[in-house]
Parts: sequence; structure tokens; C-alpha cells
Amino acid sequence: MAPFEAMTYGNGSNFTSPLGRLDEEHRPTMTTAAKVDPNHPALQGSLTPPANCRSSKVLNFSPGPTNLPAAVESTILRRCFPAPSTKRLGSMALSHRSPEFGAVLRNAIALTRRVMDVPPEYEILFTQGGGHGQFAAVPMNLCPDRDAKATYIVSGTWSSRAVIEAEKYCTPTTISSINEDGSTFTTFPSAERILAEHDPDSKFIYMCSNETVNGIELHRLPVFDDADNTSVPPLVIDASSDFTSKPISWRKSNVGILFACASKNIGHPGITMVIVRKDLLGQANPFTPGFLNYETNILAENVWNTIPTFNVDVIGIMMEWILDQGGIEAMEENSIAKAKLMYGLIEDSNGFYGTPLDTSSEYRSRMNVPFCVAGGDEELTNLFLVECWNRGIVGLRTVTPFKQGIYLRASLYHGVSYEETVVLANFMKEFAAMHSISKDVGDVGETVMVAENVSAMDPASPASSCADLALFSSSPTGVDMALTLPKNFKASRYTKISGDMFTPPALVPASDKLR
Repeated sequence: MAPFEAMTYGNGSNFTSPLGRLDEEHRPTMTTAAKVDPNHPALQGSLTPPANCRSSKVLNFSPGPTNLPAAVESTILRRCFPAPSTKRLGSMALSHRSPEFGAVLRNAIALTRRVMDVPPEYEILFTQGGGHGQFAAVPMNLCPDRDAKATYIVSGTWSSRAVIEAEKYCTPTTISSINEDGSTFTTFPSAERILAEHDPDSKFIYMCSNETVNGIELHRLPVFDDADNTSVPPLVIDASSDFTSKPISWRKSNVGILFACASKNIGHPGITMVIVRKDLLGQANPFTPGFLNYETNILAENVWNTIPTFNVDVIGIMMEWILDQGGIEAMEENSIAKAKLMYGLIEDSNGFYGTPLDTSSEYRSRMNVPFCVAGGDEELTNLFLVECWNRGIVGLRTVTPFKQGIYLRASLYHGVSYEETVVLANFMKEFAAMHSISKDVGDVGETVMVAENVSAMDPASPASSCADLALFSSSPTGVDMALTLPKNFKASRYTKISGDMFTPPALVPASDKLR
């Protein structure tokens, strides 16, 4: 991808760019964007674009719940909501102990084993209560009393929440990668540090493989020795947001338990998959509720209580789709391609867009790409969100219980195709071009070069980045990447446009593999 033209930007104060904090002398200058009504739906987290948006579908980059691939949603409509003439019931209406649902359940479990290569010594459970339910269920099932020890790797928001919940049921040791500011995370504790600092009496070592809020991902689970990894306690993995996006080294990494909420990559909200190694059963605290007790539910073959039958069916359909796409290797290749497109655009924007994780970081999330607009300039960020919303691009900032910072998030789960990621990236290029000042590199204090005799800046048209996405697939190959400016694109007097700025992003070669 060719780099952007030299651009400068700013909001009157220093900020952190991908290259670090800019000093006062090199602080950039930014155009002034018109203020956006703070009550605008786009700033309230609305996921419904205006009626006059010409896009054939909503492009949902939400951190979850989110949509599933179009082919999966089509199959769900056909299979789970049959016409009366078929004289059969859909999974939503099936009794959880009926033979019909038994077939659905066995199919979902078998497909999950096949997709994720789950060894036979592991049981697969479908539970309720989401990730927060598992924050309690894990220590309750592995620690017979509160004096039992555990080690928690705290690398972001979700692992921080997990350890707070665990303190009710066990005695945790914390290994944290929090930054010196006491609030942000941009890395993950190394395997060497975990090996040195974990409590050897721990019943387990807990970690979150992808922190959605912080944009930190373990692309491979750690291995602590060259044999079978049994020199350390078993790992418990919260894989809610990256499950099925990469392979799992079950035995080599000594995985004891892995759980994943369905509403990111494998289904709809309301169900959580728990994969537990059989030798860890039978240790539960006697006060563990039955619906959270792994052994109780395994002995009842997943139907101790009323299981969400429809959600199980959806997971099975999703696993079928993954196999049809080429399996876990294809899922990882596609995730790499989408993330590389987004990070490449950010890096080539000359700092107009920034991300908290440095270019050299090995922990940049493929699932959730955090980015700021113009160093967090509030007015430009609001304008960016509104213009995305006008084009049917939603979910980049949703309502959360966490403090709203300067970073937006593009979540690239399986339901977001490569082509849809291209649409977002192209709009981001267009927006940067319209709201940046071109400046030649030279001595400090050089006068900003502003084009003359150009009409004042107009907001981009709501339709300018819309595209017919009805037939888009989820494959990064075979895409027509030709990019042209919209017919009604208007250059502002602050804009200097070059051909390089709108060069199509390069596709990731098929041989590109993660280190």
C-alpha cells in the first residue's frame, strides 16, 4: 500500500501517535470540523443507519453481539424456522430432551470437535450466564474452598473483571501487564515471567486470549516447557472473542478449560461453550450451583436444565460454515488479512489515525482493532462516526460500562467479510483526505501550504461510500479492488489529493503466516 501524502493534524495539544508522543515543536495542525449534535443517534451507539442510506446492508463492526456470516443467517432462516408444510419443528420449539434435539446437540458437539481438533479427553458443554458466569464457574469448579490458590494473568479489561469475581471463591495471585499509568494495557506478560511468578500451588493459571476492549491478543497459547507443559498448572482460557479464528494447542499448552461466549464468532448471545478436561472434574466447591457445575451437566449429557436449543443449533450451523470455508486454517488466514488491511491503513496515514499498540507489538488483536481519529480530536471523531453511520457503517463505538476514551474499535469477527473491511478502510482514507492539511516536510515552523481558490469544505455525502454488498463473501481473494472517488466527492481547501492516497490496499499473499 502506498503511503498517504504528508499530512498534519492536531487539536491544540500533544497526543500519542503510533510512533510515540509528539513534542511541542512538532505538534501538527488540524482543520476545524463543524460541531455535531451530541444527541445524534451515531453518538448514542445507534446501529440503525438513516433510511436514505443507499447501502444494501448494515456493516456491523460491533464488539459483540454481532451478525453472523450471510450464508449462516440464510441457513438459520431455512433450517430453524421451517414452513408449516414441512411438518417439522424448528430447534427453537424442540424439547431439550426430545430425540430431535438430541440429534442437533450431538451434531454441534461433533462439528466443534472436528473444527477445533478437540482431543477425546475433553468434554464439550453448553452453558448459560455468559463470560461473567464463567468468571465464577471456573474457580467454583476447580477450587474446593476459598483457601485454594490460583494464578490470574491480567492483561486487560476482561481478565481484570475475572480476577475480581474469583476473589469470592479462591485466593488468586495476579501477574499483570498494566502500564505505568495504572489504567491501560498494551502488552501481555511473557511466558518466562508467568513461569517465574505464578504460584506453584495454583489449581490453574487463568488468561484471556483476546482482550476486546484493549485490542490485545495472544496469537498462540504459551508453552512453558518442551515436553507436555505439565510443569505448570493447567491453563484456563477465556477465548470468547477469538475462538475458531486460530488453532488451539490443547495438549502442548496444557489447556484445562477453555470457554467462549457464542456472540462473537460462533453464534448468538445466550449460550457459552465450555470445553473442560475430564481429569479436572470432581473438585467443585459444594456450594456451586447445579447449572454452573461442570460435572453435574456432563453426567446429565448437557440437559440438566433447559438448554437454549436454538442457540445450540446455530453453533452447529456456524461450525458447518467454517468447515465449508476451509476450516480453521482458512479462518485464521482471513482474520490475518482483515487485520493487516486495517493496521496497514493506520500506519500509512501519517498519524491521522493512531492505535495504542506499537507497530512492533506481537500482541495486536486481529479481532478488535482500536484506533483514534486525529489523536482523539473530539469533533473530528464525532464527525467520523456520523459519516460512518450515514453510510451504514455502525458499531465502531457502542455503549459500554467502561469509560469512553479516544479510541474507536473495528471488530473483525467472522460475520465481517474481507470486502466489508475494505469498505471501511476506503472510507477512512476518504475521510483522512478530506480533513487533513497537507504540509511539506521541512524546518520547524514552516508555513502550512493551503490550496487556493477551492470551495470551502462540505460534509461528505451519506451515499458516497455506500456499496452493494449483498453478494459479498467472506474470502479475501477474488475481490475487485479498483477504487475511485465518489462522483460527488468534494475536495476541501485543506486537502491535497494524490493518486497514491487512493491506491487500493494490497491483498495479503496466501503464504503470509503468523510468526
